[in-house]
Amino acid sequence: MAPRIIQSVEELKTLVGQEVGVSDWFTITQSLIDSFAEITGDRQWIHCDPERARKESPFGTTIAHGFLTLSLLSTLVRDAIALPPLRLAINYGLNRVRFVSAVPSGARVRARLAPKAIDDVGDALQVTWTVTVEREHGDKPCCVAEWVVRYYPVRAEG
Repeated sequence: MAPRIIQSVEELKTLVGQEVGVSDWFTITQSLIDSFAEITGDRQWIHCDPERARKESPFGTTIAHGFLTLSLLSTLVRDAIALPPLRLAINYGLNRVRFVSAVPSGARVRARLAPKAIDDVGDALQVTWTVTVEREHGDKPCCVAEWVVRYYPVRAEG
């Protein structure tokens, strides 16, 4: 699916409270989970031991770290929408995050996003996104986050 193209800041401001994009599906592989575990040092068996997880986990398999799911927001959002040319985008933080359901190894996830608030902050546009990450064939979201990003437009030359 091609990203939704948002032509201008003015257009984005008219879309507050509306779903503006849905990303393509992204597969959470065991290799990705293992790499994330190695980088973060979080090697809990529920993530990294498929045999034990098959026997002992309520999910019957390994699951992705919640923070792995959260770390995919940039990729998923970039896949869902295209904004006007920017000089810089800064992750300003999160107001609220909930990991509502597990993401089993091999599952596919995608993000739905809606701007909750848009504010001019100095020479930046601050967008508070409501991002809902859902799992294919899941009955409820995996992650719901309120993510704040500051976008800095390309400066006019002169």
